[in-house]
Amino acid sequence: MADKSGNLAWKTLLAFAIIYFVWGSTFFAIRVGVHEMPPLLFAALRFLAAGLALTGWMAARGEPLPNKRQWISVLLLAFLIFLVDYGLLFWAEQRVPSGIAAVMMATIPAFIALAEIVFLRTQKLTARLALALIVGICGVGVLLSRSLNLGGAAIEFSGAIALIAGAISWSIASVLSKKLPLPPSKVQSSGLQMLLGGALLTITSASLGEFHNFHPASISPEAWFALLYLIVFGSIIGFTAYVWLIHHESPTKVGTYAYVNPVVAVLLGYFAGGEALGVRTIIGTLCILVSIIVITTTRAKAA
Repeated sequence: MADKSGNLAWKTLLAFAIIYFVWGSTFFAIRVGVHEMPPLLFAALRFLAAGLALTGWMAARGEPLPNKRQWISVLLLAFLIFLVDYGLLFWAEQRVPSGIAAVMMATIPAFIALAEIVFLRTQKLTARLALALIVGICGVGVLLSRSLNLGGAAIEFSGAIALIAGAISWSIASVLSKKLPLPPSKVQSSGLQMLLGGALLTITSASLGEFHNFHPASISPEAWFALLYLIVFGSIIGFTAYVWLIHHESPTKVGTYAYVNPVVAVLLGYFAGGEALGVRTIIGTLCILVSIIVITTTRAKAA
């Protein structure tokens, strides 16, 4: 019994380390890649490869294919998550530091809470939630404002808008995923979403002429390694660790990666990428993190 409990504890620690630090580091890996490869094509390569690996694994295990309604649901989520959200994230990281991109994407729980309050009516707007949402909005305002005398430049406006739009798209997908008919296997569902999302990204990339600007021989080994890291560690290993944790720990504990990832991304961007870490970044990040912690813990208690 002691050996089993010890093995489970080590597996749990390892899985948490993966979703905390590996997922937090993916924002920096994206930044490395999109400065040499067209952003949508870079995203397409990541998700096509990861999607093929996961769906191939499930096919080898004899998992049945989804029915027609499930295919439609998977395609809709692939559009919202991978084409819109990740497509905008990869595009924005050409303009916005990777750490700030992670912080902006951390607003997803706030948009989910707003959707549940305004559209689904499944959540009440309490004073606690309202204050948390205001703090989060203030954090975004600090990062965007050019009038506040906090030192450091405000983030590029078009990149910030793209990140907010991506976060909203992910939030809509999260709300819809609770209502849509999806394959019973989480691994198969996510693998198919990655695969279809990668296909949509490829089509969009080609239509925007990104293939003309892609010359594999001119890409550095660092950018290829970043792509490999995103495929193997960010998507396949990271997602496998996440699914394992969902079956062994409470959703509230697993959801703590949303607080840690932005901190890891900001610190990695500062130490490895030379990104600015001034008063503006620290205040904006703290406001958003406090907001998300209050929102997610409030929603967990309500559930």
